[in-house]
Amino acid sequence: MIAVTAPSAPSLRAEPTASHPHGPGPARPHAPRPGRPPGPTSPARRHVARLVVLGDSTAVGIGDPVDGGWRGFAVLLHASLGPECVLDNRARSGARMGSVLREQLHGVVGAAAGTPVDVAVVCAGMNDTLRSDFDPVSIEADCAATIIALRASGALVVVMRYHDHTRVFRLPAPLRRVLHARIAALNAAVDAAAHRAGAAVLDLDELPGGYDTSAWAVDRLHPSELGHRKLAAAIADIVSGTFDVAEPVSLTCAGGRRVTAAHRVAWLVVKGVPWLVRRGRDLGPVILTALVDGLRAGREASPRGWNAPAAVHALPTAPADEVEVRAAG
Repeated sequence: MIAVTAPSAPSLRAEPTASHPHGPGPARPHAPRPGRPPGPTSPARRHVARLVVLGDSTAVGIGDPVDGGWRGFAVLLHASLGPECVLDNRARSGARMGSVLREQLHGVVGAAAGTPVDVAVVCAGMNDTLRSDFDPVSIEADCAATIIALRASGALVVVMRYHDHTRVFRLPAPLRRVLHARIAALNAAVDAAAHRAGAAVLDLDELPGGYDTSAWAVDRLHPSELGHRKLAAAIADIVSGTFDVAEPVSLTCAGGRRVTAAHRVAWLVVKGVPWLVRRGRDLGPVILTALVDGLRAGREASPRGWNAPAAVHALPTAPADEVEVRAAG
């Protein structure tokens, strides 16, 4: 555990924007990210009675096939928390941040929710970056509202900030530039929501081995079994600051189905190319606008004169407070 200086809670709603003269920045903001909230003062740690997972296809477990379906980080994390823990996985493939708030959160907290939530994991936002109506301001608001509801029930909430997926999934240059900028905007929204609402943040860009090909499934869109194990282990590390973790998550792959070269070819033909065509059609107007803006900037300034979309700029500087964070891994 290390002490770092982090900014107070900014919001994408309140800050003015400015152009960036050097093109899109890295997928993570320059300011340090928020870490997990401090644990209880007592050295005694209680078991996690209920683990809730909300999110998209990664949270469903896609990429880690087992006989009968998918396993994924939620099941692996649940196993590490011990037999007392109940897993409540509400994740759905294709889910966006808004659907997590308006659909999956229903019945998780409140009078009819049953066992209180001890730990909640929110893994959503990447599907938003692949849609033409991408709106980081709405993402921040929906993420913050989800965190606030879970925190009000007493839960430790862990949210994801994302890696640069253009380093994992090869895309045509125009689509790659758009996705890179949108991931930066998504991360800024997640950071702002976590600061404001009080969540722990797992930075996937800093996950050891996160960019290795072995960490990714045949589709290069979802973690492989090893990738899911890395995710589960990193979340368990955060949870261990507040709760008892019965046993660490093993990074030794076991129990999953073997993925062969034939599986990879079949996925590319049946799933990969059609997916790329759909996303290219949805993002076509966005890509065209980015290309026009880039050409205009090149004529009016210099080759480095690209103006980033307003939402991708680094978080504004604010007075610093001391917080504790634990690096991934």
